[in-house]
Amino acid sequence: MAIETSRKVIDEVSKVIVGKDEVLEEVMMAIIADGHVLIEDYPGLAKTLIAKTFAAALGLRFKRVQFTSDLLPADVTGSYVLDRKLSKFELREGPIFTNILLADEINRAPPRTQSALLEAMQERQVTIENETLKLERPFIVLATQNPIEHEGTYPLPEAQLDRFLMKIAVGYPSAEEEVEVLERRVRRATEDAVVKSVATPAEVLEMQAEVERVHIDPAIERYIVEVSSGTRAHRSVEVGVSPRGSLAMMKLARAKAWIDGRRFVVPDDVKFTAVPALCHRIILKPEQWLRGTQPASVIKEVLDEVPVPKVT
Repeated sequence: MAIETSRKVIDEVSKVIVGKDEVLEEVMMAIIADGHVLIEDYPGLAKTLIAKTFAAALGLRFKRVQFTSDLLPADVTGSYVLDRKLSKFELREGPIFTNILLADEINRAPPRTQSALLEAMQERQVTIENETLKLERPFIVLATQNPIEHEGTYPLPEAQLDRFLMKIAVGYPSAEEEVEVLERRVRRATEDAVVKSVATPAEVLEMQAEVERVHIDPAIERYIVEVSSGTRAHRSVEVGVSPRGSLAMMKLARAKAWIDGRRFVVPDDVKFTAVPALCHRIILKPEQWLRGTQPASVIKEVLDEVPVPKVT
C-alpha cells in the first residue's frame, strides 16, 4: 500500500537523521501534498542532509543550487547555447529540471534570481527565451535559509514566502541524540550515509493522488477558514493569512490524516499543521516585533480561541 511506502520512507530517512521524527513527518506531508518547504534554522542542523536523504529514499532525481549574490536566473533555469556543429541553438537545462531541488541559502541570491523559482514553484513550468517548458512531476523545492546572518542577504518577499506550503525549523538535538549522531558516524567510518531507495517516482505520484481523495468534512473546512480569519483579526497582526494559507492548511491536514492511516481529516490534523502552514504567512505589527512576539505564538492563541467542531 502507498501508506506503508510513506512510512518506509520516513523510517529510512530516520536512519540518517537522528531524533527528528516530527520534522521528517512534516517534510513527508509536504511532498505527498505536492508542496514546497522552507527550512529556516541555524547552520549545521542537517537541513541539506534532510533534502538529500529524502530524495534518495524516494528514488527521485536530486539537484542542489548554492544560492549566492552573483547567481543569475539562467544558472537556475538553464539557457539556449549555440551548437556550432549543427548551427542551431540547443537547450542546456539548468538544475531546476529535476524532481527535488535544494535551494540552499535561498535568501543569499538577489530578487531577480529568486523570482526565477516563482513560476516553477507555482506553475511547475519554466519559460526560457519565450518558450514554456513543463517540469517533470513530481517537482518539489526544499529551500533553506539561515535566520542569524543578514549581511549579503535579500529577504524573501511575502509573495515568494506564500509559495511555500510550509515553513519548519529543525532545532538542536538533545544530548543523547547528539551522542547517537557521533556513534553513527564512527560506525559508518565515512562522511556519506547510505540511504536505500524504498519508493519510485510513480509511487510518489500515486501517494499524491491518494491524498487528494482523503475526505474532509464541511465543518472542518469551516474550522480552517475560521482559524485563518482569526489571524486577520488578531490584535498583534498587521496582515493575516490569505485564502492560499487556508488551502495550504487543508492540503497538509489531508496529508497528515493519510500518513496516520485515515481516509478522513479530524480537527487534530488541522492543529498539527497550522503553525508550519501559517507562521510565514502573517506579518506582525512593528511593536510586536520589538516585544519579541513570534508568529507561532499568535497562531497558537488563535487555535485556542476558535471553537473546535464536532465531527461524526
